[in-house]
Amino acid sequence: MARPRNQTFDKKKPVAENRRARFDYAIEHVYEAGIALTGTEVKSLRFGEGSIAESYAEVKDEQVWLVNSNIPEFSHGNRFNHEPKRPRKLLLHHREIQKLHGAVAREGMTLVPLSIYFNGRGRAKVELALAKGKKAHDKREAIKERDWKREQQRLLRDRG
Repeated sequence: MARPRNQTFDKKKPVAENRRARFDYAIEHVYEAGIALTGTEVKSLRFGEGSIAESYAEVKDEQVWLVNSNIPEFSHGNRFNHEPKRPRKLLLHHREIQKLHGAVAREGMTLVPLSIYFNGRGRAKVELALAKGKKAHDKREAIKERDWKREQQRLLRDRG
């Protein structure tokens, strides 16, 4: 049976997030990349399992690979189950790959995955950020700003 056509294609269903990335890195540009997965990996992600907290991406031989991401084995998988921490190929346009390679090689930037999600068509996607590492004083400034915003919200809530 065919899938109904009146679905919204903007909806994102996040599976795994790297919340620490926005704190540790100054994000310059964000790309959306497809990810080449096996069947049992997709099933594990659909069950909400998976982690990209300590993962990164690298450009090798004009291809982008997601390294050190953990998608646990599917519980009902048989002998065709996947390896949990294998490198996974990211699907990007050739021109995007060239831009990423240039930024990483020349400017010393890092490719950090921000989240894995399913788009409206049911495809697994990775939100990949081109980022530069923050220094300690930048992180302290971010903490102060976050605490001040929280304090402002508390004061407004108490007053009103």
